[in-house]
Amino acid sequence: MDISTLHFDSLAQSFLNYCAIERGLSLNTVAAYRRDLAKFSAFVANTPVESIDSLVIADFELSLRKLQISPASLNRVQSTLRMFFRHVMVEKGLANPTLELVSGKSNRRLPKALEIEQVIALIDAAFREGEPITLRDRALLELLYSSGARVSELIGINIADIATVDSEDGVITTIKLRGKGAKERIVPLGSFATKAIDDYVVRIRPSLAAKNASKDVALFLNTRGGRLTRQSAWNIVLKAAQATGISEKVSPHVFRHSYATHLLDGGADIRVVQELLGHASVTTTQIYTLITIDKVRESYATAHPRA
Repeated sequence: MDISTLHFDSLAQSFLNYCAIERGLSLNTVAAYRRDLAKFSAFVANTPVESIDSLVIADFELSLRKLQISPASLNRVQSTLRMFFRHVMVEKGLANPTLELVSGKSNRRLPKALEIEQVIALIDAAFREGEPITLRDRALLELLYSSGARVSELIGINIADIATVDSEDGVITTIKLRGKGAKERIVPLGSFATKAIDDYVVRIRPSLAAKNASKDVALFLNTRGGRLTRQSAWNIVLKAAQATGISEKVSPHVFRHSYATHLLDGGADIRVVQELLGHASVTTTQIYTLITIDKVRESYATAHPRA
């Protein structure tokens, strides 16, 4: 088929299918690409795909800047367009109009980690006497902090993903997480998370599972017996934050940041932390070392007489 007979939207859908099926990218990543391409599609309207050049893309970027989107968001859109047009070039033989794009530098934002005492307060606040369902909520927060799981990984955990392994130091509880690109990793769980999960699975989960005839295999169930949703997991975290009055912006991902930071503060090897977080490159993990360096610098500045 001649490329001129193809519309941008059909090429975009082909690219999204490639990302989801052949590259195995996560649903969230594909959804982000879809949103970026939808913005670009609305901008170019009926412009023939073969007529889109670097000037068109520059005009599109200008329109985004007028909306005052952040540099990080603009860079993400640029990245999406680069991958899309590279795919079209390979598949359809079109010239790639993104080769002249230059990414703007966005300020590096260090992930915000909570203090250990704050994490403990959040976990304790999740459980409320007289509300048995909150045993699930406490287990969820314990697992977030004990595993460094992303919220999408957390809600994807099944009962069968929990296992025990005998070691020289005794029995170790592990959990299988499914990360970005369908990559799996096994991480150990601490004693507090293990006990919280046991309490939930033994005392609460059976009654939740009984409400759903399909007998969902998910670890965390909602009140109807189905798999807990991403939004519900967020609400559990936010409710605990409100109960403690912690002013910092709290989200499920804050537990992941805190997990990594506290491991490094405690002397964990960065390569080990990389594996536990499921980072493809240690460079991604190294951003957490900047947090600990900042803490050292702050302590030095306040404690050394000639700082």
